[in-house]
Order: sequence, then C-alpha cells, then structure tokens
Amino acid sequence: MNAATTLQDNGLLRFMTCGSVDDGKSTLIGRLLYDTKTILEDTLTQIERTSKKRGMEAVDLSLLTDGLQAEREQGITIDVAYRYFSTGTRKYIIADAPGHEQYTRNMVTAASTANLAIILIDARKGVLTQTRRHSYLAHLVGIPHILVAVNKMDLVNYDQGAFEKIRADYLAFAEQIGLQRAGNDVRFIPMSALSGDMIVERGDAMDWYSGPTLLEILEAAPAAHTEKAENFRLPVQYVCRPQDSANPELHDFRGFMGRVESGEIAIGDAITVLPSGRASKVKAIQIGNERLERAIHEQSVTLLLEDEIDISRGDMIVKSSEAKEPVKQLDAMLCWLAETPLSPARTYIIRHTTCESKAKVGAIEYRVDVNTLERHATQNLSMNDIAKISFRLAQPLCVDSYADNRATGAFIVIDESTNNTVGAGMAL
Repeated sequence: MNAATTLQDNGLLRFMTCGSVDDGKSTLIGRLLYDTKTILEDTLTQIERTSKKRGMEAVDLSLLTDGLQAEREQGITIDVAYRYFSTGTRKYIIADAPGHEQYTRNMVTAASTANLAIILIDARKGVLTQTRRHSYLAHLVGIPHILVAVNKMDLVNYDQGAFEKIRADYLAFAEQIGLQRAGNDVRFIPMSALSGDMIVERGDAMDWYSGPTLLEILEAAPAAHTEKAENFRLPVQYVCRPQDSANPELHDFRGFMGRVESGEIAIGDAITVLPSGRASKVKAIQIGNERLERAIHEQSVTLLLEDEIDISRGDMIVKSSEAKEPVKQLDAMLCWLAETPLSPARTYIIRHTTCESKAKVGAIEYRVDVNTLERHATQNLSMNDIAKISFRLAQPLCVDSYADNRATGAFIVIDESTNNTVGAGMAL
C-alpha cells in the first residue's frame, strides 16, 4: 500500500436484530458473519461437524447463536447477546435481542444504544403483533433507522406481490405510531437468510428488487452523532488534583474529567457549569498527557478552565450558548425492570449521567399495552410495563429531551434499599 492510499472508515455502527424465534434471526446473523468471512476457523469447523451429525448437507448457520435459542426454549430469562464483526470499511456491534413479551426489558436495554434496527418478518406470515411490538419499542428508544427485512422469500417462491403487501401493511402501521417522523427512515428489503439472497450477495432469484443488499445498507448507514448538530454535554466524573508537590507544573493543576456525551468543545470556548450556572472559558483540553485543540463526542477528556470555580462530580459542563435550566420535575417514558412493582409511596434514586437525586413518583399518566398500543390508567407498574410518568426530584437535574440527546435524556431508577436498578427512563 502506498502512502497515498488510505483506508475508508465509516465509523462504528451498533445495530439490533429482533424478530420471533421462527423468523430466522439466528440464521440471518450466522449468514452475515459467514458471508463476510468473520467466523473463526475452529468455530466454522465445529458447526460444520454438528450440521453433518444432524444429517444436513449445508452448514446450519443458526448454530452460531444456538446457545441463546436453547436458553429461550427452556424458558430462562435471557439477557442480550452481543456479537462483533468488521468489514474493510467499518466495525459493527450486533445486539441480538430476545423478542418475547416477557423479555421487553431486555429488548429495551439492547435498543438503547443501537442506531439501526433490523426487524425480521416471515414472508409467509406478514406483519404480526410481535412485529408491531418490536417496532414500537424501537421507536420508543429513539432508533433513527429501521430496516424491515422480509425473510424466507424462498418459501413464497420469491413472489414480489407478497413482499409489496407486507411493505404496504407495515407502512400503514408506521404511520399510526409516528415511526417516520423527521430524521427517521424506514426501509424494506426482501431476503432469504437460508440461501443468502440479498444478505451479502444479491443472488439470482429476485431480479425485481433493484435496491441495495443488507450489507450495503449497513455499510452506508450513518454512525451515531453524525446526522445533526448536537449540543455539547460533558458530565463531570472526577476532579483531578495531582498530589505531586515535587512537580511545580502540577502544583496548581485542577482538571475536570469526563466523557463528551455529545457535541464538541474547543480551547477558548465559553462554558457554563450546571446546575450552579457559573461560567468560565476552556484553557486546555487533554487526553492523558496529550494536548488537544478540540474534543468531540465519545472522547474521554480532561478540561482545564481559566477561572477557579466550584465544580464537582455530577455537575454538567455545557457551552454557554447551549445552556438550559435544570429541572426539578422529570416527565418521562419509563420501562419497569424489577419483579417488585413500582410503588408511588416509596422514594427512589434517579441516576442521570454522573448525578443522582432522590425522587418521588408525581403521577403515572398511563401504561402502554405493548401488544395493542392502547393506553390504560394505572396506579402501579409491574415488570416489563412501559408507562408515561412524572417524578418530583430532590436535586435539580440537567436533562435534555431523549429525542434530542439519547445520552443526557436517559436515566435509571434505583431502589435505595437494595441498590438494584429497577427502571429505565427516557425524558420527554
């Protein structure tokens, strides 16, 4: 490779797959890993041997995720399974989310960091209750790109009419829940994960489909933080004061360490510290001993300021032009994760970025039935319930709308007696 040649890097893409056990989700993931040649040699040898034992002529690619399937069939509570692969142009993290209603909390966890969701539909069955539930949850947690994969096209003789009917049915439902709002997109692709049509290779069976393959869509999908201008948000994790009296350079060092959750900051920018409202300017930016001119999203940095102001863990550093008022009432959509029901009489802890506040339930406006999408009045929440709720906070929090910023619009609810995480919320 000569010096002028550079490798393209489209950034990391986190995406989620969801669908019922019979929709071919395991085969799809296996096919994607197999056709991109990202399966380890010993793993491939093992599944080839197992496939032969079962009397199969071809390799059973679903065996790559068969452990998770077996757990599901035994009725065990299943966590999200993550798989990693890369191509020449980008790295991927697949969150393989369980699809059954009793695992709603697991799916919400998987979806919370995904930037794209692949929703599998069996070409023979069309849009089912489970399809609608998955789509609603993907919409709820703010996944901007939905890819509806109509699988098992080989079982309907690659019929274009069957694909178009599913497409029309799904679009009508997407309109109903507002899935295609500004900044979101819904795309459709016919495929056969078993034979590999339209996964990595196009195949010869669906000449009527002129769109990209699954891998081409994944390769071109925008990475997180790249689609719109975002406000700068840095929750302070630690105040760095080196105890090195022998080094005069470090004697007065006072750095504020944290992860840039969104936006960017440069030396000389005016900043405001929330919730106190104190202001200063950025004097220096460091990663370890390296000095930077600017810091961008997902970098963990140390900021040095021109003024000596009181900042501690839990404060939020923002650009002065992008500051907003901290809130003492938090309105949100909440997914209840615990077996113990939510009790409006109890006090909980809200953990938002690096800050915590005690909180009481103000009101539960309604609970959503994730199967029918109907809203029901309720006074408490059970495990896997999703509801619109408001909390009264003891300490003000610097919360953005989840639709605007998934990092600073998200929070968890903690049971103060057990320290267990009992809820996950998205600020409205």
